[in-house]
Amino acid sequence: MDAKTTRRGLLKGGIAAGAGLLAGTTAAKAAGDPAITEMQPWNQMLGDGVDANPYGKPSHYEAHVKRRSVEWLTADPVSSVNFTPLHELDGIITPNGLAFERHHGGIADVDPAKHRLMINGLVDKPLVFTMQDIMRFPRENRVYFLECAANSGMEWRGAQLNGCQFTHGMIHNVMYTGVPLRYILEEAGVKTNGKWIMPEGADASGMTRSIPIEKALDDCLVAFKMNGEALRPEQGYPLRLVVPGWEGNMWVKWLRRIEVGDQPWHHREETSKYTDLMENGKARRFTWEMDCKSVITNPSPQAPILHTKGHTVLTGVAWSGRGTIPRVDVTLDGGKNWHQARMDGPSLDKSMHRFYFEFDWDGSPLLLQSRAHDSTGYVQPTKAQLREIRGVNSIYHNNAIQTWYVNEKGIAENVEIS
Repeated sequence: MDAKTTRRGLLKGGIAAGAGLLAGTTAAKAAGDPAITEMQPWNQMLGDGVDANPYGKPSHYEAHVKRRSVEWLTADPVSSVNFTPLHELDGIITPNGLAFERHHGGIADVDPAKHRLMINGLVDKPLVFTMQDIMRFPRENRVYFLECAANSGMEWRGAQLNGCQFTHGMIHNVMYTGVPLRYILEEAGVKTNGKWIMPEGADASGMTRSIPIEKALDDCLVAFKMNGEALRPEQGYPLRLVVPGWEGNMWVKWLRRIEVGDQPWHHREETSKYTDLMENGKARRFTWEMDCKSVITNPSPQAPILHTKGHTVLTGVAWSGRGTIPRVDVTLDGGKNWHQARMDGPSLDKSMHRFYFEFDWDGSPLLLQSRAHDSTGYVQPTKAQLREIRGVNSIYHNNAIQTWYVNEKGIAENVEIS
């Protein structure tokens, strides 16, 4: 075997190639750089001990990495939303402290010792479970994305919010630990005419949604942990419903009751809200699944290119409520030429997927877009394609291709191109 094709040869070649990408800038900075030639304070003094932060927290240098809200978006923060800083993250897992929040009556402060889950309606035996009862069922661990149906909703009529945190940040992707809902329903015994369930939250809004029994018995979880630790209060502590691939409003938090019925309830959140108003004035209802979607997170308006022209790493995330993402294409020129991105990390059903595209930037303006393909063969549409079918009256389920304009200085802006 030729030395260049051995594993060691490939590794050496890869290291050399990687070093060459930045050699010019690194070598220029090395000579006389005080970060190298001078001792830094952290080199000369002892740091805090092991119990300085009994519950760990990020470095204070990362204090800017946080959820953010848009003040004018809602009338009151009690019934509002904040956004995950997608541009600050990598990989596919959202840290618990950065997972976006959406509340309709504020964060319920629930005592787990007093929390109960009731199963009633068209069941053989109505049941009430304590948290300890729930913990005795077999549990599973699943990584899923949760996306608000209104994610990207402000972009229907044109470019509005300048940052992927605000255009696409009503989403998180975490590992949930919980009990398959079918086990709990089987314990109560669903009657033959039981075709729907209605989960209800214990918060002041009394959140309810109608869910078909087929979905309830398929992959729904009653979850109590998130990324290995107990759910955060803002994420439904101590118990929430997980409805993989379907709009986030159905993932009822602070879950206290599940009623089984023979038809949908048509409550507030599935009539006056969470329906899709079409151009002719009629509304689509029960549009639960979240369509295939992607966004470039870097470069983006909150994450400009900070170096001069040369080797540049583009990255983003893609997801689909109908399966996995085998492919993402990216364009640097607004769709004239498309390039297949490199998928990296786990490829899990109804979960985020990470993609990268490395290129040499010549310093000229860029029009960046990503286009995801899901495992069903569906391809993410342009805004024009989506509007042709649905008009511009909608708020929910905007999965159109997003465009960032990057100028010669590396500064990015949310734009729309025809």
